[in-house]
Amino acid sequence: MPRNPFGLFYPPGAHGYASEAQSGPLEGVLSSDQPGSVERLGILGGSFDPPHRGHLHAALAARSAHKLDRVCFVPAARPPHKPGRRLAGGAHRVALLDLLIAGEPELSIDPRELGRDGPSYTIDTLREILAEAPPGSRELFLILGTDNLKGLDSWREIEEILGLAQPIVIYREGDPEGLLQDLEGLSDGALQRLRSGLVRRPPVEASSTDLRIRLGAGEAPGISLPKALGEYIQREGLYCEGS
Repeated sequence: MPRNPFGLFYPPGAHGYASEAQSGPLEGVLSSDQPGSVERLGILGGSFDPPHRGHLHAALAARSAHKLDRVCFVPAARPPHKPGRRLAGGAHRVALLDLLIAGEPELSIDPRELGRDGPSYTIDTLREILAEAPPGSRELFLILGTDNLKGLDSWREIEEILGLAQPIVIYREGDPEGLLQDLEGLSDGALQRLRSGLVRRPPVEASSTDLRIRLGAGEAPGISLPKALGEYIQREGLYCEGS
């Protein structure tokens, strides 16, 4: 899979990443148009195995609620909280994400974690992204679903994560109440940042796990999987029994 040699956030197109033959930075991708302005950048990480409409809705809801300039999807190579589970190839997941965000110019894909050895830790990614911009020119927002809250206090260097990036928690109607109260390992300051980033939205019936089960059983995936993604999955033989 093409690596990301310049630390850039590639815009949609060509499966969301640049060719290895790319000889220089993609101008105008990272910074805001006005000199001296602060870029408000949302980071949405995950396995995206496969991506679905729920991921797209979360990115758009976070961007709207917090007036973000851009939201970047960061697919993980080896999520630390999913040891031993085999994922679809990184190139396939990037291609599916590219299809998912087609027509949304403020959404992009950063494949940097797919080029790393070992587990994909959020703290490493945030540090890299901040280091690639002049000091004070970029403000990070970490987009989380309520499913991410379980065990959040056990993430590597979680206090620094929540200090480097303002969390945005997409709370869907019907999600359990009181999820923040279970995060006993977090400081009061970290909990307050989580509360301040709460975004309430209508429920979206979408689950990567459910989609893998349906596709593996040969069933129709339903409306949570856009048609273009379903056609790609079928063409490449992903998630079918024995794949």
